[in-house]
Amino acid sequence: MDMNQPAPPNALDENAHGWIGKDLDRVDGRLKATGTAPYAYEVKEAGPAAYGWIVEATIGKGRVREVDTGEAERMPGVLLVLTHRNAPQQAGFTLEAQDRFSRPWPELDDDEVAYYGEPVAFVVAEMLEQARAAALAVRVTYEPAEAAFDLHAQLDALEKPDDEGKPDSALGDFDTAFAAADVRIDATYTTPFHIHAQMEPHAALAWWEDERLVVHCSTQMLESAQRRVAATLQLPLEKVRMVSRYIGGGFGGKLPVWSDVVLSALAARELQRPVKTAMTRQQMFHLTSHRTATIQRLRLGAGRDGVLQAIGHEAYSHSARFDDFFETAANQTRSLYAAPHRMTRHRVARLDLPLADSCRAPGEAVGMLALECAMDELAHALGLDPVELRLRNEPKEDPEKHVPYSTRQLVQCLREGARRFGWDRRNPQPGAVREGRWRIGLGMCATTRSNMLREGKCHVRLDESGTLHARMAMTDIGTGTYTVLTQIAAEMLGLPPERVRIALGDSDFPPTPGSGGSFGAATSGSALYDACEKLRAKLAHSAGIDPAQARFGDGRITGGGKTATLAVLARDGGVEADGEIEPGEMAQKYSHQAYGAQFAEVAVDGDSGEVRLRRLLGVFAAGRILNPKTARSQVLGGMVWGVGNALHEEAVLDTRHGFFANHDLAEYHVAAHADIPEIEVVFLPEIDDKANPLKIKGIGELGICGAGAAVANAIFNATGVRVRDYPITLDKILAGLEP
Repeated sequence: MDMNQPAPPNALDENAHGWIGKDLDRVDGRLKATGTAPYAYEVKEAGPAAYGWIVEATIGKGRVREVDTGEAERMPGVLLVLTHRNAPQQAGFTLEAQDRFSRPWPELDDDEVAYYGEPVAFVVAEMLEQARAAALAVRVTYEPAEAAFDLHAQLDALEKPDDEGKPDSALGDFDTAFAAADVRIDATYTTPFHIHAQMEPHAALAWWEDERLVVHCSTQMLESAQRRVAATLQLPLEKVRMVSRYIGGGFGGKLPVWSDVVLSALAARELQRPVKTAMTRQQMFHLTSHRTATIQRLRLGAGRDGVLQAIGHEAYSHSARFDDFFETAANQTRSLYAAPHRMTRHRVARLDLPLADSCRAPGEAVGMLALECAMDELAHALGLDPVELRLRNEPKEDPEKHVPYSTRQLVQCLREGARRFGWDRRNPQPGAVREGRWRIGLGMCATTRSNMLREGKCHVRLDESGTLHARMAMTDIGTGTYTVLTQIAAEMLGLPPERVRIALGDSDFPPTPGSGGSFGAATSGSALYDACEKLRAKLAHSAGIDPAQARFGDGRITGGGKTATLAVLARDGGVEADGEIEPGEMAQKYSHQAYGAQFAEVAVDGDSGEVRLRRLLGVFAAGRILNPKTARSQVLGGMVWGVGNALHEEAVLDTRHGFFANHDLAEYHVAAHADIPEIEVVFLPEIDDKANPLKIKGIGELGICGAGAAVANAIFNATGVRVRDYPITLDKILAGLEP
């Protein structure tokens, strides 16, 4: 099915059995809580595996002059040492591919070093400790080359990204309107490098079954992973099977597969035995991707009534020298607020750093740290309440696409959030509220995140026992995908959840785009919905019932005075059906976003500049909520990450050598329990029939968008100090704090 028309009323709307919108516990929760869910590194079905260890380059750019593996090869247990001298032939990296995560990713294919940490050798041994010890014995000498590592030093060499990425937009005459505005804000905000910091490290187990490669790995998108590995190893697609049943967090860092997968596959073929490799936490900082640092200039021009006349957002970031990714930090500015004169612009600097790529809510997560603070600055300059400023600039349609919104409840989120938070008690005078040495402030922000639907397929089968089995190459990165898919199938067939079996994470299953971009549940769930609809029709015809009159429940189908048991209808080998979903015309006819409003209260120590978050509230409108418990968990996690972006997270780049100096979780600070108070998450009722058959929206990335700006704005309200360089650390507050 496709989304060329709004989704009609369906069984999920009726919700006759109550599984949609129910706080169902995670169906995979017990496996994970008891440690019996096999993650990639723990799979044992291939037999005893050898262990791989990656040797990283210790220069930022240049070439390997000499590599001495003699000592390593003589060490106990060592089976293989790969370098560029003996690595099997692979396809070269190219930007031409179905998607950027499908591009070949060759390892050890030449003596060039493109970035710090790039693999220069790979050691395989009988035991992990032996592989690690031998890796330390590999001696590499280098010939360094001149390199560029610092975004700020490359502002004279910025490039316009590929036009297909739509880096710029313009409407009206921004420069003239901004110059003529009564009140103007012209501010530059900077955000640092961010690291995904998933709980589970990147890991892979590879083996060969005759001429077919099998890889268990931790990846969010199996289709792309299969294409990347097949392209790299120059194999037919059907000769590669990728499996990723359980994933301990991804956040975009596991959208592609990396060195652990490719090197394990190469070594497994050489040794004719399984090889497993896990990256260390330190290696993940350079061997995988990160969120680029940004420099963002916001210009807002408004009348004295607070109505925006001009909005300008310029975003500068970097891409790896060999890549074409750019952070779309200005994209949300194109649709969030009304103004007749508009301009957004993205530019990139090519640096000799590891790959920069998607990190949770790419674009919006850092873009809204700037936009929503600029709106707060404008409200302060106008002497206008920040909530009221946003209400006065509510658009009637998407201001740049000139199409209606599929649904938009930003105004309702703002008003409900302000009511629940007690926003009317906020003192607009910065630094006016004190509790002893603590200075108290309230801040808020709007939240938005684009909503997408992709192509996906699903296969379902009702077996002789009346149990429904569904298969698709979708992944669950800890978001609750197994659970919400179980609820959809249970509701469609009138079955209890324990009679539903969802099988995910295998490229041999029907393809889905995987978990990313907050399109995972919508895409996989819609394909499952379509498969269940077709299965319902088959069962109705078998029972002699008009499908339009068929009702499912308690393992039976009824209608037109007839009743049949599902198990009986499936007794001769089961009943099967295939479903699929395609985006269709709704994606172009409407502007699709989810929305929210977030409110924060902070206390700032007037002596030390220490920030204590006291309260955080988020009110969101994100379509139908399939499972409030898992939905709240997702949004709450995003809000916590937003707090971390405001106060803690910063990967510090050594711009002399091109490496992240704080490359572990001891020094790359993320929010801890002591940093986070009780967080309130509220979902407004909403159904979006233009989005997908489920009438849901993506929520995995929504909570992070803007949350840090709410904290930053609260700090300003508490202290009168406006920090535009994230994270907002004590020294930056103290620099502007009056005694």
